[in-house]
Amino acid sequence: MKNILEICVFNIATAIAAEKAGADRLELCENYANGGTTPSYGYLKTIREKISIPVFPMIRPRGGDYFHSDDEFSIIKKDVLLCKELGFEGVVFGLLKKDGSIDTNKTKQLIELAYPLEVTFHRAFDRCNDPLQALEEIINCGCNRILTSGQVPNVMDGLELIKQLIQQADERIIIMPGSGLRSNNVLEIKEYTGAIEFHTSARKTISSSTLFINEKIKEDFSLDFINEAEIKKIKSLINQ
Repeated sequence: MKNILEICVFNIATAIAAEKAGADRLELCENYANGGTTPSYGYLKTIREKISIPVFPMIRPRGGDYFHSDDEFSIIKKDVLLCKELGFEGVVFGLLKKDGSIDTNKTKQLIELAYPLEVTFHRAFDRCNDPLQALEEIINCGCNRILTSGQVPNVMDGLELIKQLIQQADERIIIMPGSGLRSNNVLEIKEYTGAIEFHTSARKTISSSTLFINEKIKEDFSLDFINEAEIKKIKSLINQ
C-alpha cells in the first residue's frame, strides 16, 4: 500500500507551498492556536481553485472541548454539506459526549451526510475515555481513519498505543499518527507501529512583511508557514 503524507495547513500560502513540496493530502484548518477550526468560505473556495491534491477541511465550529450543542451541530452539518458541494475529497471532525465517550449518534449522521467524502476522526480521539472501545465505535460509524498521537501530547510517547490500535484495527480503518512527527522520528514511528499514513504540520514561523508596526501595541505579527525541505525529507523517508 502507498504511504501517504498529510500536511496540516492554516493559510493559503502554506497550502500552496505544501503541495509544491510533495504533500499527498492537506488537512485544511484555521486558528492554529486553538487546535484548528473550520476554514472560512473564502478560504475553502480559493483552496479548491488553487490546489489539485486531495484536501480534507476540518469541521470544528470553535476551539475548546469536543462536546457540541444542537446549534453547533447544525453548524457542523451545514459546513459538511458546503465542503461536499465545493468538491472536497474528505472532511475531518470529532465529537465526544460529556463523559468522554464517542458521540456515535451524531458521528453516524455526519458520515451519512458527508458520503461519498472520506471522513477522518481527528484528535478528539486522544481525549476519549477508552481508546480501544472508541476504535470499535468509530469503525462501526463508518469513518475511514483516525488521527491520533496515542492519547499523549507527543506521538513519540504514544507509540505503544498506536501500534495496539493498528493491530486491533486490522485494516478496517487507517490509524494515522501525528503531533510531533518529524523527519528525525518518522522512520521509527513507521517501523514500530506499522502505520502507512502520517500527519504533520512541518510548521515554522516567518516574519511579517509589513512595513509599519505600532510599537505602542505589542502584537506578534509572525505568520505560520511550512518547512518545504522537511516535507520533502519525510516524504522520501516514508517511501524508502
